[in-house]
Amino acid sequence: MKGNFYENERVALFIDGANLYSAARALGFDIDYRRLLKVFREKGRLVRAYYYTALVEDQEYSPIRPLIDWLDYNGYTMVTKPTKEFTDAMGRRKIKGNMDIELAIDVLEMAEHLDHVILFSGDGDFRRLVEAVQRRGLRVSVVSTIKSAPPMVADELRRQADDFIELSELAPLIARNPSERAARPAVSGSPNTDSLEDGPHEHLMRTA
Repeated sequence: MKGNFYENERVALFIDGANLYSAARALGFDIDYRRLLKVFREKGRLVRAYYYTALVEDQEYSPIRPLIDWLDYNGYTMVTKPTKEFTDAMGRRKIKGNMDIELAIDVLEMAEHLDHVILFSGDGDFRRLVEAVQRRGLRVSVVSTIKSAPPMVADELRRQADDFIELSELAPLIARNPSERAARPAVSGSPNTDSLEDGPHEHLMRTA
């Protein structure tokens, strides 16, 4: 995995859940979140791993709920909020679940406790956030992909980051092995994410 890391560097992960899901899906693999955490724990002093996602309220079953519960039990700090429904100009029902503000606030509040921010998103709206954090003396790495068609990372975000980590190169280290799905037991006190329906973030893929 390309990217500069230092042994005693204080590192935090900020994961835009729907954005990362879209990028991994475009590259054709599923993420093993246990392995992802392990990779970055070995790279530096991992202070926190935040995971951001919106939830559809008033659903009898939300396909993303088992993933959220599992991550919450296994080393991730979960940040969620309800989605909002609206009708567009064509009369189509849309769901909006943007977590940009929540992620930006957490990055800025955590900055004084960190040396290196790892941002899992290709959203160009984060360019100014990256710039603001860099002015505080931190390094920022962006994890996304330019290997998909179209690329999932905005060019301005990639240029602003100190390092760009190509998700396809990270994939061998964090991809879930399909052959392990049936064998891997559920984590004690939490659901087994192997039983998740395909596309837990699918409801957010309809956002504008």
